[in-house]
Amino acid sequence: MASDPQAEDSIFISIASFCDPLLEFTIRSALTQALRPERVFIGVVDQQSAELRLHIPDPYAQQLRLVHLHPLEARGPCWARAIAMSLYQGERWFLQVDSHTWFEPGWDERLLRWGHACQAINPRCLITAYPNPFQMQDGQPVAQLVAKQVLAHVVKTDCAFTADNPVLYFEAVPVATEQPVLGLHIAAGCLFAPGELVNALPYDPFLYFHGEEQAFALRAWTRGWDIFHVPAVPLYHHYVGPNGSGRAMHWSPELDQQRRVRSGVLSDAANIRLANLLWHGHDLGRYGLGAERSLADYAAFSGIDYSARRIAPLSYKARFGY
Repeated sequence: MASDPQAEDSIFISIASFCDPLLEFTIRSALTQALRPERVFIGVVDQQSAELRLHIPDPYAQQLRLVHLHPLEARGPCWARAIAMSLYQGERWFLQVDSHTWFEPGWDERLLRWGHACQAINPRCLITAYPNPFQMQDGQPVAQLVAKQVLAHVVKTDCAFTADNPVLYFEAVPVATEQPVLGLHIAAGCLFAPGELVNALPYDPFLYFHGEEQAFALRAWTRGWDIFHVPAVPLYHHYVGPNGSGRAMHWSPELDQQRRVRSGVLSDAANIRLANLLWHGHDLGRYGLGAERSLADYAAFSGIDYSARRIAPLSYKARFGY
């Protein structure tokens, strides 16, 4: 079944998984639901104990690039995403998803159509969303639709900057349109772009979790990439509660207490790094901001002013008439 990674419209899917019981479901869903599965290649970082590690038999094994790591060796989501991105081998398109994703039939063709449409607007395009949710019931995925049209990102109601770091929290709001909408934020668990993204915007392994989407969005936007939200994204995401119940997290105490470097240390260091990027103007090299558009330009576009540490009403639901 394996095909040429360099073939026209081939797709590389990047998946970083941490002790996720839905990882195999996600991989099988991506391949069995694709209209042309032979053009889909998947890079997986499977952070799982040896006895539970992923084993996918042929015919799909040929299309997987696997890295296995013990959960106690893991250093957080961004570190794992950076490793998963390194498994890219020149495919035409790049798709990053979480390891608990359900794909609709024909998802590949639909994403590609939107990819080409957004490239006609800006060749450096990022298609992203917080996808509609799904739940597993009796071993089967069940969609829980929020909206069939665009789900666009805005800053969460009442969210504001704190004195400690620039981390903000975002939410999705429905927008009644059948056209792409320019966005101000990305979702790390659903990010589709031309493959050149991998070299232009390598994932920062020194970030941890909160703030990763802000950093990536600003690095992209200041380099001339446009963020797009499109109607009816053909993916669903399995969300959990705020305490992470339902699956293990990197910061789960039963694992974290066994590590030499605890999650809190990694998170604190990442918050300092994010502040250096967005507040203090530090040069982070290939992980830093671009020079094509400035943070002041972003503030005028989005309403999020990192220099003044202010958030305008147009950054919230009011952006789309709520």
